Amino acid sequence: MYAPYPQDDLWSDSREERRVRLKRRRRRRRALAGLAVILSFVAIASIALLLPPLLASGLGARTPETPQPAPTSPMLACDDAEEDETDEVQREQSLSSIEIPDWIDQELLDLGGSRSGEPLEEVNDLAIHYVANPGTSAAGNRNYFNDPATEVNAHFLIGLDGEIIQCVPLDEKSAATNERNRDTISIEVCHPDETGQFTDASYESLVRLCAWLCGELGLDETHLIRHYDVTGKLCPLYFVDHPEAWDAFRADVGAALASS
Repeated sequence: MYAPYPQDDLWSDSREERRVRLKRRRRRRRALAGLAVILSFVAIASIALLLPPLLASGLGARTPETPQPAPTSPMLACDDAEEDETDEVQREQSLSSIEIPDWIDQELLDLGGSRSGEPLEEVNDLAIHYVANPGTSAAGNRNYFNDPATEVNAHFLIGLDGEIIQCVPLDEKSAATNERNRDTISIEVCHPDETGQFTDASYESLVRLCAWLCGELGLDETHLIRHYDVTGKLCPLYFVDHPEAWDAFRADVGAALASS
């Protein structure tokens, strides 16, 4: 009778062990597969949760486009232009509507020559000048301004005896203060000698005229300037050489304005 090989038992044990090992491997594979499924699910869930904020932050980090102004409606542009034109007309009407008091003699220059008739759009200051021709009268200087060959003039002239002549309407530009002709009322004052100092009568009329103009135009003594303050020209000479006299004059105008 066939006798079993002596190592058959050992062989049987070895086969059994291999089966165990195979089972263990299968279990490990199943466990790993399950773990992989779980990890994949977790990864997908994490991405689903994190992706929207990341996308939002990425979009927020982008440089926003510069907002473009809304196109101006032609009708609105026309309205703005009409408002500007209306304001200009109102300013001119405001200046032209000022009633000149009877202590001022109106002897307006002829149009042409030094009087251009160009409208004065606004008044920010009153500019003080001296005629630089000692001993001459207000009437004589007015006639000089009216000469067709003359290129200069002023709104007002004040004579040696304190007489006041208006040469240019308040709503027109004068030709006295260079680039400030656009927004000033100009006043020329006669003087008896080379120092340029005004007579007492001229000075009093100048204070009165300036106080009246300031009151009508809504200005005060701080809006009084010298021709010198615009161009550096020594005009009015006495007020340039004696700045303390200029300060006193402005204070006198302020006092007259306060008492009016």
